[in-house]
Amino acid sequence: MGRNDLLSGNVWEQYSNKVIERMNNPKFLGEFSEEDAKKRSAKLVVADFGSEACGDAVRLYWLVDPKTDKIIDARFKSFGCGTAIASSDMMTELTIGKTVDEAMKITNLDVEKALRDNPDTPAFPPQKMHCSVMAYDVIIEAAAKYKGEDAEKLRDSEIVCECARVTRGEIEKIIKEHNVKTVQELQKYTDAGKYCKSCVAPGGHEEKSVYLVDIIAEVQEEMKKEKLKESAQSEDFEKMSFLNKVKAIEKFIDEKIKPMLAMDGGSLELVDIREENGVTNIYVKYLGACATCASGVMTLMAIEDELKRHFKTDKIKLHQI
Repeated sequence: MGRNDLLSGNVWEQYSNKVIERMNNPKFLGEFSEEDAKKRSAKLVVADFGSEACGDAVRLYWLVDPKTDKIIDARFKSFGCGTAIASSDMMTELTIGKTVDEAMKITNLDVEKALRDNPDTPAFPPQKMHCSVMAYDVIIEAAAKYKGEDAEKLRDSEIVCECARVTRGEIEKIIKEHNVKTVQELQKYTDAGKYCKSCVAPGGHEEKSVYLVDIIAEVQEEMKKEKLKESAQSEDFEKMSFLNKVKAIEKFIDEKIKPMLAMDGGSLELVDIREENGVTNIYVKYLGACATCASGVMTLMAIEDELKRHFKTDKIKLHQI
């Protein structure tokens, strides 16, 4: 076939040579049988994603070494458009030689970038990015079958940007870490919203249940409330009654400090709290691994710093007994 067998006019100019080549001559089109797997001492994994009835589906075949979880060979069948065929072919190639866990990290963005002729020119038009999403989804289906797990538990249920496979959790984390206020700022740290742009705001070619602008606004509002809460807490600590101070300190130690110490097999007991000359003195006793830890003094100082930071006061002193 030539370029115009699958694409007509000047449309093919929007596609890389690698995409055209794999549309016409996919390298990994085929299938494996149980007999093939047996000959190579491998486990056969067959996974499907999509719907053949609507002309958009892919079947992935893996031969996995059960001793190392490594994918020693792979093939695919696709019932989609030329872009889906090219994406599935490249996806299949990228999984070979990787462990199942490593393969799960392959995204449709990795597939698209691998299909580029040069790093700065997309392999196909943004509106065709959804065709490559199946490549990611079928990997998750195959991994779930191999692991004996539910695919939905492996696949994040709330994908905000389908093109870049970016989850709401990932977006919220970026917003909080970098105090992101606009979509433009967000895109310094993620590819979300860079392709078809349907996830950016209402009005795109595909309706979404939530948009990037909504998430940014919600997280910023949440951050604002949290900041006001912390500010109010710091202003109130020295005005609290002694009983309320005790309750607040006990809660912080139980919810924040003890879980942290438990990670290293240790803990502490809150023995006493006393108010002396305007300073809240907290007396604790180390338990478990902390009781014999050589860096106990340093840990005590770190806990005291956490208490001062949390309550926004320097009138706290921690003592070990």
